[in-house]
Amino acid sequence: MTAQPPANGHDHGHDHGHDHGPAAHSGAAATPLKMVIGGKLVDAADGQTFDVVSPVDGRVIVSVPKGGAEDVDRAVKAAQRAFDGEWHTWSQTRRGQTLARFATLIRQHLEELAQLESENMGKPISSARWEIGAVANVMEYYGGAANKLMGETIPVSKPGFDFTLREPIGVVGLIVPWNFPLMLASWKMGPALAAGNTAILKPASYTPLTAIRVAELALEAGFPPGVLNVVTGPGSVAGAAIAAHPGIGKVAFTGETATGQEIMRAAAGNIKKISLELGGKSPNVVFADADLERFAAEAPYSVFDNCGQDCCARSRILVERSVHDEVVELLAAATLKVKVGDPADDATEVGTMVSFRQRQNVLDYIRMAGEEGAHVVVGGGIPTDPALANGAYVQPTIFDRVTSRMRIAQEEVFGPVVAIIPFDTEEEAIRLANDTPYGLSGSVWTRDIAKAIRTAKGIQSGVISINCNSSVHAEAPFGGYKMSGTGRENGMHAFESYTQIKNVYIDLS
Repeated sequence: MTAQPPANGHDHGHDHGHDHGPAAHSGAAATPLKMVIGGKLVDAADGQTFDVVSPVDGRVIVSVPKGGAEDVDRAVKAAQRAFDGEWHTWSQTRRGQTLARFATLIRQHLEELAQLESENMGKPISSARWEIGAVANVMEYYGGAANKLMGETIPVSKPGFDFTLREPIGVVGLIVPWNFPLMLASWKMGPALAAGNTAILKPASYTPLTAIRVAELALEAGFPPGVLNVVTGPGSVAGAAIAAHPGIGKVAFTGETATGQEIMRAAAGNIKKISLELGGKSPNVVFADADLERFAAEAPYSVFDNCGQDCCARSRILVERSVHDEVVELLAAATLKVKVGDPADDATEVGTMVSFRQRQNVLDYIRMAGEEGAHVVVGGGIPTDPALANGAYVQPTIFDRVTSRMRIAQEEVFGPVVAIIPFDTEEEAIRLANDTPYGLSGSVWTRDIAKAIRTAKGIQSGVISINCNSSVHAEAPFGGYKMSGTGRENGMHAFESYTQIKNVYIDLS
């Protein structure tokens, strides 16, 4: 079954420009920002801009260039010049050293970048700080990995010497969503630059601020002009131009599955390499012999963190029927303790949705779940606190009495909503876990290690964790099965997407 969005459109990583909430106001706008192309700060070729709006209070934060196809073409030419020029002569060690300096600069500007991310996206400042630290860690990892990228020698039947080279692709396009704006960009920038490519980064229109700032820091770190370019603009125009441009040899995209399908079609023009990290509907499988208290304490953050805007969110809880009622009770109590509030408050655990449009999408799913017979255990609407009235907030919501055929169990809500589904046997748990179009992440909770491994092997998913919800690591491969995508990010596996193998044979006869 292919998931279908609600009538007003699902909004996972899409760009929609203006999104003013009920209390929107312009106020005193900051100086308009500019794109980074060829080492220079530039406006869009046609001079158009769009507003970046805070989901916390509807305020216009700043305006940025509304880049289009002409700007993408400018960026491609700048990136190609850089690839053919000084960058092409750099050793792998020098690239790694520059990435290490880049990581240091990101750490030095951690608070500045975290404040931008929190204000721009509505995520809690504590989460934003952690994410910027993770970005620095990714750059540091690939700084160390740059000169570990090696070929191999191959024994062949003829009297000669055969070896392989790993070479960069050239100009690559990096299209990233709004849910983890800079962190997901780093997963692409790190291996792309370490492998010797030049890049065009297109952030989501909702969240372009940290991408622009980090491109400035890349120049400060010593990357030659044109190695990392940033084009801001709508995905339907700038993103589409990147996917179709004949001068781009590879596109990496994170976002909605339907958009990934469009990119695959557009990339066929010059047979681009593509890597896609798309949607998810990940399960938390809870067996009766699990540590239920620990599960209940950790489970809320596996789905409500980042206000549920996470492709790895464990948005389906599959629980063995004999402990169903106990798990519902424990989970409800833990969820009621989750602190929803102002993202600027250090105590806040769940901030706003990225936009008022995205909030409405989630509220539509909550309404549909009720119409299909699901029962709200906790949440189910907008917080009543008057202090939160002007922001795009949604209550963390638990649904029980859910069946696997309901839309809330099949489709990616991309909000703080979880569905509980009971099962009776290990085989049924695996069948239910696999009963979606997606296969990105998930967790298995049991004290029986044999059962844990059997279940992990049976679930069709790119990453699985056992007795925890930690499935993403900078050092380990990340990506999905089925309609959750193709290719792997993070770790040394990421280089498969940013290099091509050349085989060389020397005749010694």
